[in-house]
Amino acid sequence: MNTIDKSLRIIPFAKPRLLRLSRAYGQYVWDETGRKYLDCHTGHGVAFLGHRNPKIVESIKRQMELIMTATPAFQTDIADEVLSKLSRIIPGDMDYVFFLNSGSEAVELAMKIARKVTGRKRFIAFRNSFHGRTMGALSVTWNPKYREGYDPFPWETKFIPYNDIDAVTSTVDESVAAVLFEPVQGEGGLTHATQEFARTLTEVCENTGASLIVDEVQAGFGRTGKVWAHEHLNIRPDILVAGKSMGGGFPVSMVVVKASIGERLREGEHGSTHGGNPLALAAISGGIDILINDSVPLKSSLSGEKLSAELKKIVECCTHVTREVKGKGLMLGIELRFNPDEVIRELQMKGLLCLKAGTSVLRLLPSYLINDDDIKFCSELINEVLSAWKPEKGGS
Repeated sequence: MNTIDKSLRIIPFAKPRLLRLSRAYGQYVWDETGRKYLDCHTGHGVAFLGHRNPKIVESIKRQMELIMTATPAFQTDIADEVLSKLSRIIPGDMDYVFFLNSGSEAVELAMKIARKVTGRKRFIAFRNSFHGRTMGALSVTWNPKYREGYDPFPWETKFIPYNDIDAVTSTVDESVAAVLFEPVQGEGGLTHATQEFARTLTEVCENTGASLIVDEVQAGFGRTGKVWAHEHLNIRPDILVAGKSMGGGFPVSMVVVKASIGERLREGEHGSTHGGNPLALAAISGGIDILINDSVPLKSSLSGEKLSAELKKIVECCTHVTREVKGKGLMLGIELRFNPDEVIRELQMKGLLCLKAGTSVLRLLPSYLINDDDIKFCSELINEVLSAWKPEKGGS
């Protein structure tokens, strides 16, 4: 035992926000002084269903009284319950699911599955994509800042322009195991796919035998106004990756595959000690109840339209510092003419938490519980800060 007095510190991978949070509920958080903030950060979108949503809390507490630990090798009532509920929201031709703990893990399993069923080794991803920071997921994440110093990566990946049909038709061929696709790019700047691009991508994957992996870790589970963002595009993935919102704040993710793929996977080809943990499954169970019974996609769509309209007004009157409104549903942002870091800091000082997307987008990922008063507060505060912003403060 170490008897020397010392103070351990967290490795500083995350840039400090210089804010100590003490509690959270719904769409709000409070700091140690009791000051209230409107949370449009929500842990990179995780708390989309609201902080400490009572239905999720109750579901987890109920499960804690029964069993807290069980690997996927064992059957449990909560697993049966979640599979039954998931069948109501998963696309009809997708019959197999595996639960994990994070988006990166789910992306890595999706890539393993694509390698396995196609017998191919190459992947296609898009510029400005973000699929995670573990080594496999990092190999299909675009940002050079995240990748620098870690190559060579375990997967061979070619990055092509997003929404570029010619790039897809000229690059995806019979050597490609899978294309990884975000219907709305989260970290990459909130750009969403066009109908024509998504349709072409699907057709090319079908014709070449490449798997289409749709990454909905951030966009999925009601945030964009549909249960799944790819539903806006009328496409069907071969492999669906989801996480974040579906656990209501509890760490969880999943990979869902078509029956034709799931039937080819065998015992021992993957595993996870905590994948499908009973408490995580209880969180998903509560999350699905909220999604369906509280009309989460519809509320996201309506609130998103209101918030987007207010943000567009800001862009119109602050052309000296803004470019356009980006995103879909409650996955929104304003593209600025400079790095938004200083704006984010000033908004935090005034009671609004938000984050950055790409290099210049002020990103808002509020809970679906955001109301008209919240939207008014949010938009008025952003307008106040941006209308007074001088180019020399943040660069133009």
